[in-house]
Amino acid sequence: MTTLKPGKIIIISAPSGCGKSTIINELLRRGEIDMEFSVSATSRPPREGEINGKHYFFMTEQEFRDAIAADAFVEYEEVYPGRFYGTLRSEVERRCAEGHNVILDIDVKGGVRVKKMFGDKALSLFIMPPSVDELRRRLEKRGTDTPEAIAQRVGKAEFELGFADDYDKCVINDNLDTAIALTDSIIKEFIRQ
Repeated sequence: MTTLKPGKIIIISAPSGCGKSTIINELLRRGEIDMEFSVSATSRPPREGEINGKHYFFMTEQEFRDAIAADAFVEYEEVYPGRFYGTLRSEVERRCAEGHNVILDIDVKGGVRVKKMFGDKALSLFIMPPSVDELRRRLEKRGTDTPEAIAQRVGKAEFELGFADDYDKCVINDNLDTAIALTDSIIKEFIRQ
């Protein structure tokens, strides 16, 4: 009888505009690594067509606060007053027990917390811009934010870059193909261990 090898946790964090989602989506598209997103929990109401347990685990604000008090989350954030998002510990542990690697696309402080919680079972990867000036240029090129919003994002990014040393590995996204290849290589090496 073969014993199922538990999955591992892959934490990927980055300031906005560093290409984190693009890198993750490309790795998932390739399908070479068994990685699944855990379904997040939220206190916001479901939107049309969203299914509880598939898109999110929908909770009332009080249910979410009770779950926080019960230490049910590996990380959570109050994005707006009373509007919470978080990753349930039970969801991460269930997927890992089923042998799947779980990818967490989370903010930098949440990433540090999850790494501390899971230790060697988790890989924490920080995606960095080549420079703050380049990050500003990328955000301006998107054309989706006002100059004020860009300034706010850049200010937040400067703060978040201070957490890079708390991560296992850093990938500088100077060239997207290179950053994808390096991230792919780091994750595959971690999973083989």
